[in-house]
Amino acid sequence: MSEVTIYHNPSCSKSRETLALLAEKGVQPRVVCYLDTPPSVTELRNLLQLLGADARSLLRTKEAPYAELNLEDAAISEDDILQAISTNPILLERPIVVRADRAVIGRPPANVLDLL
Repeated sequence: MSEVTIYHNPSCSKSRETLALLAEKGVQPRVVCYLDTPPSVTELRNLLQLLGADARSLLRTKEAPYAELNLEDAAISEDDILQAISTNPILLERPIVVRADRAVIGRPPANVLDLL
C-alpha cells in the first residue's frame, strides 16, 4: 500500500476518530499536525486537486477567522482563500487523508475507507 498522510488536529474528535480508524485497518499514516506546520498555498492547491474540490470546500466556517476575514464574501478569490487558510490553519477542514493521487475529507471518518 502506498503511503497514507493525514492532516490532523489532535483536539478534533473527527480527526482522532479517523486516525483510530486508520490504525484499526493496519495503516500507520504520516501525521501532519497542520496547526503546528501549516500547509503552504502550493500544498493546499495540491490537496484541492487530489480532492477534486474548490477552495471554499476546505473552509471551516464556524472558526473566528472566517468571519474576521470576511471569507463568506463570494467575491473573495480562491487564491485569497488559500492564503487565508495557510496563514490561519484553524480554517482548514479536517481531517484530510491522502493516499497516492487521491484525497478525502474524513467527515465522516468512514470516508477514508474509499482510499484503502
